[in-house]
Amino acid sequence: MGKQASRAKSRAETKPAEPAMDVAVGQRLRELRHGANLSLETVAGRSALSVGFLSQVERGLSSPSLRVLATLADVLGVGIAALFGGANASSDAASGIVTRAGERAELKLWRSGISKQLLHPTGTDGKLNLFLVHMEPGGSTGDELYTHDGEEAGLVLEGEMILTVDDETWTLTSGDSFRFASRRPHRFSNPAKRAKAVVLWVNSVT
Repeated sequence: MGKQASRAKSRAETKPAEPAMDVAVGQRLRELRHGANLSLETVAGRSALSVGFLSQVERGLSSPSLRVLATLADVLGVGIAALFGGANASSDAASGIVTRAGERAELKLWRSGISKQLLHPTGTDGKLNLFLVHMEPGGSTGDELYTHDGEEAGLVLEGEMILTVDDETWTLTSGDSFRFASRRPHRFSNPAKRAKAVVLWVNSVT
Protein backbone atom coordinates (compact mmCIF):
# COMPACT_ATOMS: atom_id res chain seq x y z
CA MET A 1 0.00 0.00 0.00
CA GLY A 2 1.42 3.41 -0.99
CA LYS A 3 1.94 6.28 1.43
CA GLN A 4 -1.00 8.28 0.02
CA ALA A 5 -3.37 5.31 0.30
CA SER A 6 -2.11 4.61 3.80
CA ARG A 7 -2.71 8.21 4.88
CA ALA A 8 -6.17 8.19 3.28
CA LYS A 9 -7.05 4.98 5.13
CA SER A 10 -5.78 6.45 8.39
CA ARG A 11 -7.90 9.57 7.91
CA ALA A 12 -10.96 7.46 7.14
CA GLU A 13 -10.43 5.35 10.23
CA THR A 14 -9.96 8.39 12.48
CA LYS A 15 -12.60 10.58 10.88
CA PRO A 16 -15.00 11.74 13.61
CA ALA A 17 -18.52 10.34 13.55
CA GLU A 18 -20.09 13.66 14.55
CA PRO A 19 -21.83 14.30 11.19
CA ALA A 20 -24.15 11.38 12.05
CA MET A 21 -25.33 13.52 14.96
CA ASP A 22 -26.11 16.33 12.51
CA VAL A 23 -28.30 13.93 10.54
CA ALA A 24 -30.12 12.79 13.69
CA VAL A 25 -30.73 16.36 14.85
CA GLY A 26 -31.93 17.37 11.40
CA GLN A 27 -34.38 14.47 11.27
CA ARG A 28 -35.71 15.38 14.72
CA LEU A 29 -36.19 19.01 13.71
CA ARG A 30 -38.08 17.90 10.59
CA GLU A 31 -40.30 15.61 12.70
CA LEU A 32 -41.09 18.44 15.12
CA ARG A 33 -41.79 20.88 12.27
CA HIS A 34 -44.15 18.44 10.59
CA GLY A 35 -45.80 17.72 13.92
CA ALA A 36 -46.42 21.45 14.33
CA ASN A 37 -47.75 21.68 10.75
CA LEU A 38 -45.21 24.38 9.87
CA SER A 39 -43.57 24.89 6.50
CA LEU A 40 -39.89 25.65 6.08
CA GLU A 41 -40.89 29.11 4.92
CA THR A 42 -42.88 29.73 8.09
CA VAL A 43 -40.07 28.56 10.36
CA ALA A 44 -37.60 30.67 8.38
CA GLY A 45 -39.76 33.75 8.79
CA ARG A 46 -40.19 33.25 12.53
CA SER A 47 -36.55 32.42 13.20
CA ALA A 48 -34.90 34.95 10.86
CA LEU A 49 -32.96 32.07 9.26
CA SER A 50 -32.93 31.33 5.55
CA VAL A 51 -34.98 28.53 4.00
CA GLY A 52 -31.84 27.17 2.37
CA PHE A 53 -29.96 26.98 5.66
CA LEU A 54 -32.89 25.32 7.43
CA SER A 55 -33.17 22.78 4.62
CA GLN A 56 -29.46 21.97 5.00
CA VAL A 57 -29.85 21.56 8.76
CA GLU A 58 -32.81 19.21 8.35
CA ARG A 59 -30.85 17.10 5.85
CA GLY A 60 -27.83 16.92 8.15
CA LEU A 61 -25.67 18.93 5.75
CA SER A 62 -25.05 21.77 8.20
CA SER A 63 -24.16 21.63 11.88
CA PRO A 64 -26.33 24.12 13.81
CA SER A 65 -25.01 26.07 16.77
CA LEU A 66 -26.66 26.03 20.17
CA ARG A 67 -28.00 29.50 19.42
CA VAL A 68 -29.69 28.22 16.24
CA LEU A 69 -31.12 25.17 18.01
CA ALA A 70 -32.49 27.31 20.85
CA THR A 71 -34.12 29.63 18.32
CA LEU A 72 -35.69 26.73 16.41
CA ALA A 73 -36.90 25.08 19.61
CA ASP A 74 -38.69 28.32 20.48
CA VAL A 75 -40.34 28.52 17.05
CA LEU A 76 -41.43 24.87 17.32
CA GLY A 77 -42.80 25.41 20.82
CA VAL A 78 -40.50 22.94 22.57
CA GLY A 79 -37.47 22.95 24.84
CA ILE A 80 -33.97 21.90 23.81
CA ALA A 81 -34.59 18.51 25.46
CA ALA A 82 -37.11 17.70 22.71
CA LEU A 83 -34.26 17.62 20.19
CA PHE A 84 -32.75 14.55 21.85
CA GLY A 85 -35.20 12.24 20.09
CA GLY A 86 -37.68 9.61 21.22
CA ALA A 87 -38.07 7.74 24.46
CA ASN A 88 -35.28 5.63 25.99
CA ALA A 89 -35.76 1.89 25.66
CA SER A 90 -34.67 0.65 29.11
CA SER A 91 -37.19 -0.38 31.74
CA ASP A 92 -35.81 2.23 34.15
CA ALA A 93 -36.21 5.01 31.59
CA ALA A 94 -39.72 3.83 30.76
CA SER A 95 -40.83 4.96 34.20
CA GLY A 96 -39.81 8.51 33.31
CA ILE A 97 -37.93 8.79 36.60
CA VAL A 98 -34.50 7.13 36.42
CA THR A 99 -31.74 7.52 33.83
CA ARG A 100 -28.69 5.30 34.20
CA ALA A 101 -25.27 6.87 33.62
CA GLY A 102 -24.60 4.78 30.53
CA GLU A 103 -27.98 5.56 28.95
CA ARG A 104 -27.85 9.33 28.75
CA ALA A 105 -28.98 10.81 25.46
CA GLU A 106 -26.43 13.26 24.06
CA LEU A 107 -26.63 16.26 21.77
CA LYS A 108 -23.14 16.90 20.43
CA LEU A 109 -22.54 20.27 18.80
CA TRP A 110 -19.16 19.23 17.50
CA ARG A 111 -18.32 22.39 15.60
CA SER A 112 -18.98 24.48 18.73
CA GLY A 113 -17.04 22.17 21.03
CA ILE A 114 -20.09 21.75 23.24
CA SER A 115 -22.09 18.63 24.09
CA LYS A 116 -25.17 18.26 26.29
CA GLN A 117 -26.13 15.05 28.03
CA LEU A 118 -29.76 14.75 29.05
CA LEU A 119 -30.00 13.62 32.68
CA HIS A 120 -33.58 12.40 32.50
CA PRO A 121 -35.36 10.04 30.10
CA THR A 122 -36.09 11.36 26.63
CA GLY A 123 -39.66 11.54 25.44
CA THR A 124 -40.96 12.66 28.85
CA ASP A 125 -43.10 15.75 29.17
CA GLY A 126 -41.97 18.36 31.64
CA LYS A 127 -41.01 21.98 32.01
CA LEU A 128 -37.80 21.27 33.92
CA ASN A 129 -34.83 19.84 32.03
CA LEU A 130 -31.50 18.81 33.50
CA PHE A 131 -28.29 18.57 31.47
CA LEU A 132 -24.61 17.87 31.94
CA VAL A 133 -22.82 20.28 29.61
CA HIS A 134 -19.30 19.47 28.44
CA MET A 135 -17.23 22.24 26.84
CA GLU A 136 -14.01 21.35 25.07
CA PRO A 137 -11.09 23.82 25.37
CA GLY A 138 -12.14 26.89 23.43
CA GLY A 139 -15.72 25.62 23.14
CA SER A 140 -18.22 28.45 22.74
CA THR A 141 -21.79 29.31 21.79
CA GLY A 142 -20.27 31.99 19.56
CA ASP A 143 -19.71 35.72 19.69
CA GLU A 144 -23.38 36.55 19.17
CA LEU A 145 -25.67 36.80 22.18
CA TYR A 146 -28.88 34.79 21.93
CA THR A 147 -32.18 34.38 23.76
CA HIS A 148 -34.84 31.72 24.15
CA ASP A 149 -37.80 30.78 26.28
CA GLY A 150 -37.59 29.97 29.98
CA GLU A 151 -35.09 30.27 32.78
CA GLU A 152 -31.77 28.59 33.44
CA ALA A 153 -29.36 27.92 36.25
CA GLY A 154 -26.21 25.92 36.69
CA LEU A 155 -23.23 24.84 38.75
CA VAL A 156 -19.68 24.60 37.39
CA LEU A 157 -18.38 21.15 38.31
CA GLU A 158 -15.03 21.21 36.52
CA GLY A 159 -12.89 23.77 34.76
CA GLU A 160 -13.72 27.35 33.91
CA MET A 161 -16.56 29.10 32.11
CA ILE A 162 -17.05 32.65 30.88
CA LEU A 163 -20.71 33.70 31.06
CA THR A 164 -22.12 36.87 29.53
CA VAL A 165 -25.65 38.04 30.29
CA ASP A 166 -26.75 41.38 28.82
CA ASP A 167 -23.67 43.61 29.10
CA GLU A 168 -22.06 41.86 32.08
CA THR A 169 -19.44 39.11 31.91
CA TRP A 170 -18.24 36.76 34.63
CA THR A 171 -15.55 34.11 34.90
CA LEU A 172 -16.85 31.10 36.83
CA THR A 173 -14.75 28.26 38.20
CA SER A 174 -15.54 24.97 39.96
CA GLY A 175 -18.15 25.54 42.65
CA ASP A 176 -19.54 28.78 41.20
CA SER A 177 -23.18 28.87 40.15
CA PHE A 178 -25.58 31.09 38.19
CA ARG A 179 -29.23 31.73 37.40
CA PHE A 180 -30.94 34.05 34.91
CA ALA A 181 -34.01 34.43 32.70
CA SER A 182 -33.27 32.93 29.27
CA ARG A 183 -34.91 35.90 27.53
CA ARG A 184 -31.93 37.97 28.61
CA PRO A 185 -29.29 37.92 25.83
CA HIS A 186 -26.48 35.58 26.81
CA ARG A 187 -23.57 33.44 25.68
CA PHE A 188 -20.95 31.23 27.31
CA SER A 189 -17.60 29.66 26.56
CA ASN A 190 -14.64 27.73 27.95
CA PRO A 191 -11.57 30.00 27.77
CA ALA A 192 -9.09 27.26 28.72
CA LYS A 193 -6.59 26.06 26.12
CA ARG A 194 -6.27 22.53 27.49
CA ALA A 195 -8.86 21.78 30.18
CA LYS A 196 -12.46 20.80 29.55
CA ALA A 197 -15.30 22.47 31.48
CA VAL A 198 -18.26 20.53 32.87
CA VAL A 199 -21.41 22.30 34.04
CA LEU A 200 -24.58 20.93 35.62
CA TRP A 201 -27.24 22.94 33.77
CA VAL A 202 -30.95 23.33 34.43
CA ASN A 203 -33.43 24.77 31.91
CA SER A 204 -37.08 25.43 32.58
CA VAL A 205 -39.52 26.20 29.77
CA THR A 206 -42.89 27.86 29.90
